[in-house]
Amino acid sequence: MTTGTYLEIDSRPALRFVREYPDPVERVWEAVTDPTELAVWFPARVAFPDGGRPEPGATVRFTFEVDGDGGSGTVLACEPPSRLVLTWGGDELRFEVTPLVAGSRLTFTTLLERADTAARNAAGWEVCLDALDAALAGGSPEAPGGPTPIWRRHLDDYVAAGVPSGAPVPE
Repeated sequence: MTTGTYLEIDSRPALRFVREYPDPVERVWEAVTDPTELAVWFPARVAFPDGGRPEPGATVRFTFEVDGDGGSGTVLACEPPSRLVLTWGGDELRFEVTPLVAGSRLTFTTLLERADTAARNAAGWEVCLDALDAALAGGSPEAPGGPTPIWRRHLDDYVAAGVPSGAPVPE
């Protein structure tokens, strides 16, 4: 089952995912900003300057265990404990954490550089966010890696739903 929505924001292709958790805002904020916690669910290792926390204007480094360099990005905004915006390659990643009566809501939006990456990236983010769900529920998920059968099922679902596709798919 897919949970992302394809849309356009500021004339750019985008994906949006909304997840709700019984955890308080501060707990979800830690999960999306602490490099140690990001390592559990984010598709690359994330390093902020001096091993610190995200600060506006700071360079973010992304690395992969197998392939090494994942490029860099910039922190565009950081408003603890509710909003983090950063770039990665040509994409912009927006994390917004809002309180609910019981728990919190994470709205993750990614503005894409190219529309043809939407289905592929949506499938990847599904796998990553499922790992985040498991981590916040107290589990020990395996960090997201290459294309798995679950990832391929999500990709097929997004393509079938008409989400733009065509970008190269990892082997």
